[in-house]
Amino acid sequence: MSWTEIVIEVARDHAEALSDALMEAGALSVSVEDADEGTDAERPLFGEPGMEPTEAAWDHSRVVALSETDADHAAIVAEAAAACGIEAPKFALRPVAEQDWVRLTQSQFEPIHIGKNIWVVPSWHDAPDPNGLVLELDPGLAFGTGSHPTTRLCMEWLESHPPQGATVLDYGCGSGILALVAKKLGAASVYGVDIDPQAIESARYNSERNRCEIEYYLPEEFAGAGHPQTFDVVVANILSSPLKLMAPMLSSRVAPGGMLVLSGILARQADEVAAAYAPFISMSVWAEHDGWIVLAGRLAVANR
Repeated sequence: MSWTEIVIEVARDHAEALSDALMEAGALSVSVEDADEGTDAERPLFGEPGMEPTEAAWDHSRVVALSETDADHAAIVAEAAAACGIEAPKFALRPVAEQDWVRLTQSQFEPIHIGKNIWVVPSWHDAPDPNGLVLELDPGLAFGTGSHPTTRLCMEWLESHPPQGATVLDYGCGSGILALVAKKLGAASVYGVDIDPQAIESARYNSERNRCEIEYYLPEEFAGAGHPQTFDVVVANILSSPLKLMAPMLSSRVAPGGMLVLSGILARQADEVAAAYAPFISMSVWAEHDGWIVLAGRLAVANR
């Protein structure tokens, strides 16, 4: 089956409504682009990490709708415009070249080298260094393939502080990547917690593929499970706002003399996050990368 893109340039006020209407009229997918991309008028849209942009389109937007080549493109556009209460706009058609979409997608994900000796390798690649710490991990629904600076920072901290024989808690585990690193670095027992059932499913699958014995829980399950109550290392790669709210809980999970490692924090947020943990553990910046930082601190034995 062949495909064609319907390309329509519209003002920002109509972009979102027209996109929805095109889907209702038979488009297979719709995206909105900056029509000024590549020019001096190009303008990025972004929000805080973890938050959607406040604007959904550009002043000069380009709506691109995917359809079957033999579809009635004029009818699709006319129906969508009528649903929006606007005059049918001019549009252009753009053929979509035949692709091996599986191969194309896989080609976008190469092995990732992290720290000194860690490799995150998709299943369709061979490990560049089979003697390194190799994680077989495919991109998926759960956050965490090592490509984001916050994940890298946590992985590098673990590599620099191998939890040999330690108990480790990965809170907000996502794909389980940090839990996997901890286990492969010699941790005696590792536990992962996440609020997303999809993340728990993904993490369990990744642990099986990497032959790592790790226990994963939703928060309500974790509270009543028969596991240690405190851990030698607690890692939480989330975002600054939830990290501040969870300061008492996460701190209480650190064993006397244990380490707490926090990421998902912008450099400008370091002081406020550290202040939230100050009543429990003294936290300081361990490293920074691309504007993101990791905080680390040791719980004094005298605090317990």
